[in-house]
Amino acid sequence: MQEIIEAIVQGIVQGATEFLPVSSSGHLSLVQHLMGAQQTSLLFNVMLHLGTLAAVVLVYHKLLWRLIKAFFLMLRDIFTGKFKWSAMDPDRNLVMMLILGLLPLFLLFVPVPGTGRNVKDFADLWGTDSSILIEGVALLATSVLLFLANRKSGQLLDAARKKAGAGGQKVTAGRRRFHAGDALTVGLVQCVAAVFPGLSRSGSTLSAGLLRGINRQAALDYSFVLGIPAIVAAAALELKDAVEAHEAIQLAPILVGMITAAVVGFFCIKLLRWMVSSNRLIPFVAYTAVIGAAAVVISLVEQNTGVNLFTGAPLW
Repeated sequence: MQEIIEAIVQGIVQGATEFLPVSSSGHLSLVQHLMGAQQTSLLFNVMLHLGTLAAVVLVYHKLLWRLIKAFFLMLRDIFTGKFKWSAMDPDRNLVMMLILGLLPLFLLFVPVPGTGRNVKDFADLWGTDSSILIEGVALLATSVLLFLANRKSGQLLDAARKKAGAGGQKVTAGRRRFHAGDALTVGLVQCVAAVFPGLSRSGSTLSAGLLRGINRQAALDYSFVLGIPAIVAAAALELKDAVEAHEAIQLAPILVGMITAAVVGFFCIKLLRWMVSSNRLIPFVAYTAVIGAAAVVISLVEQNTGVNLFTGAPLW
C-alpha cells in the first residue's frame, strides 16, 4: 500500500509540474528528498513521462494532426520543387520553427572536457545527489524568468490597448508568427532547462517566447508542442537504462502513477492555458520564489548538520 501511495504522490507531482511552470524535475527531486526515496525506478519514471505525454497529446490533438499533415505536404512540395519559404502558411511555419527549436537539444550530448560526462549527465547527477541546493537556485531562476516575462507581456498588452483606443474591442498583443531567432532562442532555453533540475522547462520556454515578443497563447502552444519530443526522448533514454539495469516490474504502482500523471497533467494544461490567456503568471512567480528560497535554506542547514532534516539520514 505504501508503494501505491508513493506512486500517486509522484504521479500528481509529475502531472502538475511537467506543465505548470514550476519544474517537474525539481519537484520530483524535492519530493524524493522529503520521502527519503533517492533512487526512483527508471521504468516508473518512463511511465510517468508517458502519462504526461498522453495528457498533452489529448489537449493538442487537433493542432498536432494539422502539423503532421503540414509536414508531409511540405515534404511533397520540397521534393517536387514547389516549396517556398516566404509562402509558408501558419502551420508550415510552425513545423519549421519546431524543427529549428529542437536542434539545440543535440548540445546535451556534447562531451564536457575533463569530466568524462556529456552535458545531459549533469542533470542526472544533480537530480539524484543528496543536496537540494541546485534545485533551490534553479527554482529561484524560474521565478525571475516568469516575472520578467509577465512584465514584458503586460507591457505589450498595454501598448496594444493604447493603440486600439477606447473602442472596447478585444486586443491581441505580440506576434503570433515565430521567426528563426525566436525558435532557436526557445530551443536553447529548453536545452539549459533540461540540465538544471528546478529550472522549469515549460516556464523557461514560455518566458523566452514572451520576452521575444510572441503572443501569450502562441508562446504557450509552441512551448507545449516543442516539449513533446523532449518528453519522448527522456522516456526513451530512461527506458534504455531501465532495460540495461534489468529492473523488476511492479505493475500496480506503475499503472497508478501513469494514470495519475495523465489525469492531473490534462487539467493542469487547461488551467495554465487559462492563466496565461488572462495574464495571471504572478502566482507561479511567488510559488517558485518561496519554494526555491526554502530549498536553498534547507540545503544550507543540511550541509551544516550533515543529515537530511526530514528523514534523519546522513547526507554522505
